Amino acid sequence: MSGVKLPQGFRWERLRQDHPRRQFSSGQSEVDDWLRAKAWQHQKKHLSVTKVLLDESERIAGYYTVATGQVDFSDLPVDATKRLPRRALPVAILAWLGVSADYQGQGLGRLLLAQSLRDCYEAGDTFAFVAVILDCLNDDVKRFYQKWDFEELPGHPYRLFLSHRQLEAMMKNPT
Repeated sequence: MSGVKLPQGFRWERLRQDHPRRQFSSGQSEVDDWLRAKAWQHQKKHLSVTKVLLDESERIAGYYTVATGQVDFSDLPVDATKRLPRRALPVAILAWLGVSADYQGQGLGRLLLAQSLRDCYEAGDTFAFVAVILDCLNDDVKRFYQKWDFEELPGHPYRLFLSHRQLEAMMKNPT
């Protein structure tokens, strides 16, 4: 998979049933439970795709899950809906992202987010969407995503979005 430069010895893989999901621990039970119990089932049913970042020992250092969905026109801010039809609009969803406690504080969260956004951007050539949407579990998570220009959806303080226009600018002018 092209895209984000990884530390030596790390690699991306699409989640497989034999990956060591049960050993993954991020310190957030919801994030861990998703990977351990639901990610593989949802992927088999074509509801989402999970990518894992494996370390040199084949352990899962982190993961993210992406999917597609819809939001109502009225859920997005006015400046994001100019010239869009007044109906349900397609979105990319960053459903889950987690970093193993063993690797926290080393920049892997940033790498996982960057690759998930790269995947969304590239998928946009085939499946159109107006924004990337995600839900935050807490204020720390919210602050992390806001550093990447994600903004609150009006009336939903823990649901953030990044417009496709912002995503495109980010991919064409990486910093």
